[in-house]
Amino acid sequence: MKREQIAFVGTSDLSGHFRGKSFPAADLPARLVRGVGLAPTNIFLSAFGPIQVTTFGTQGEVFLIPDPQTRVFVPFEGGAAEHFFLGDIRTQEGAPWDFCPRHILRRALDRLLAETGLRLCATFEQEFIYSGVAALPQQPYELDAYRRQGLFGEALLAAMRQVDVIPDSFLAEFGPQQFEVTSAPATGIRAADNAVITRELAQAVAFRFGHRVSFAPIPEPNGTGNGTHIHWSFLDQNDRPVLYDVQRPWHLSLLGSQFIAGILHHLPALCAVTAPSVASYYRLRPNRWAPVQADVGLFDRGTAVRICPLAGSDPAQHERQFNVEFRVADATASPYLALAGMVQAGLDGIRRQLSIDHMTPRALPRSLGEALMLLESSEAAVDWLGANVFSAYLLFKRAEMRGLEDLDESEICRRYAEVY
Repeated sequence: MKREQIAFVGTSDLSGHFRGKSFPAADLPARLVRGVGLAPTNIFLSAFGPIQVTTFGTQGEVFLIPDPQTRVFVPFEGGAAEHFFLGDIRTQEGAPWDFCPRHILRRALDRLLAETGLRLCATFEQEFIYSGVAALPQQPYELDAYRRQGLFGEALLAAMRQVDVIPDSFLAEFGPQQFEVTSAPATGIRAADNAVITRELAQAVAFRFGHRVSFAPIPEPNGTGNGTHIHWSFLDQNDRPVLYDVQRPWHLSLLGSQFIAGILHHLPALCAVTAPSVASYYRLRPNRWAPVQADVGLFDRGTAVRICPLAGSDPAQHERQFNVEFRVADATASPYLALAGMVQAGLDGIRRQLSIDHMTPRALPRSLGEALMLLESSEAAVDWLGANVFSAYLLFKRAEMRGLEDLDESEICRRYAEVY
């Protein structure tokens, strides 16, 4: 039987799902110019599929344009290859669309560069549940826990490397069936692209083995949470690392310290973007090795922002290694929106010359509803997202809450686990 290759172009949307459209791969040259048409309301597809609210109705047209630098092509024996692109959503006139998640991040990164001369280097550390191992009692970090996952990890890392998402780690995590994968740091928007590609390749490999992965924030209310931790540092325009300063407290450069202070200042409201599901707040509870307040700590995995340790004695290596971990995020957030929010909050700290020395830890929101109220009261966040996206995002997430309001926590966790 003859087959014709198909390609897909998508973006990680307001719900954090990778959605778009496919087309004959032979049409790629034309699609790189004109893309695929979308109804603007497509950006309002909910976490669970149905459109619960939309500000566009049935009107309008935008275009999802493949970015040729993001091509993913991974063949699998006996079946179709994974062939997809990440894309930018543009208006009919060719301008970036306000609601395009990659545009929202690109605007934040451009501001950081214009105001500070700095570029962000980042990676996403992603935890997930893999159904291809038995749900035995916990074997945290044991070799046998890794051994039982079979060939999944090797196949995933090979797929990542094949598309230039360089693997950094793969390991059995704390919870039953829980694993973690991290790629090497990347500069700018590519960091978020790599997070999306890694998630999709994890799903693709699991599917070929007859299983699935779930990146949902927590599999059941009293279980072990799946975080998506963002590690970041700064590079100057000559690619030199500039976050590390051995003369300053915690070895943080002045701008790095101010950036963290901005994140902490805005974090209670920022949670609505980085931990944007009802189930996200079952993970952010005491005694779960997850943050519960807006704080920073040295080597402390219980804080919202962690100053990561250094290895060895070479000062040049210390500069390259030094990074900070943002721990209040999970995979119900679009990596583009989560990273954009973190950058905009940090940049505000630089503008205002905030100091972490004067930051009093504040409790994080205890629910998505509380987080959305804090976001709504944030004048800064209107500028981060743009007024239209800001108001639409609040409507979108409140509709998600209403769709779950009659369910208990176990059922809510189950529903998120089904779709993430």
